[in-house]
Amino acid sequence: MIVFRQKVTRFLPALSLAAYLAAGGLLPGPAVGPAAAAEKAVPAEKNPPGDIPDSQVFIDYASPEGFTMKVPEGWARSDRADGASFIDKLDGVVVSVAKADTAPTVESAKADYVPKLEASERAVRVTAVKQVNLPAGPAIRIVYTSNSEPNAVTNRQVRLEDERYLYFKNGKLVTLELYAPKGADNVDQWQLMSNSFHWK
Repeated sequence: MIVFRQKVTRFLPALSLAAYLAAGGLLPGPAVGPAAAAEKAVPAEKNPPGDIPDSQVFIDYASPEGFTMKVPEGWARSDRADGASFIDKLDGVVVSVAKADTAPTVESAKADYVPKLEASERAVRVTAVKQVNLPAGPAIRIVYTSNSEPNAVTNRQVRLEDERYLYFKNGKLVTLELYAPKGADNVDQWQLMSNSFHWK
């Protein structure tokens, strides 16, 4: 089962995975009009905002769903029924939890997850789907770019770079989403957060 939900952000709502597989097949995501489905990638900015500063302090987030991870201190937090989001201007961190019968694999992610992602978000271009070995155990890492939702006032969009990590344990799937304007230098900070994920 794959269900996509909108992130709660101040400027750039996107879509978040809430569930991956279940016995019964796929559930459709939210309807996407033909214009969004055929949308072209907007150009990335030459000097994009969104770099997380090296001085950024990270604090522990303990989820009632049975995991902990580090998140940036001071970012706006929104708790949701399936997880939480942490937003700062054009940058976001979203964690969502769902039930799953089996652990995702590279093959199942390519066959089931990626098509749903491409249909549900804007101008998605997936560049990598691979298994990674993290301190919490094996996970699936999906790297892609996408367009932001249009700004409600200016109608302006930003090209985003995104990473998703799928962690699985004992019938529970946690999706960690990281996004920022394309070209922002957040490699070390994103690695810190994805490596900090631990099951309780």
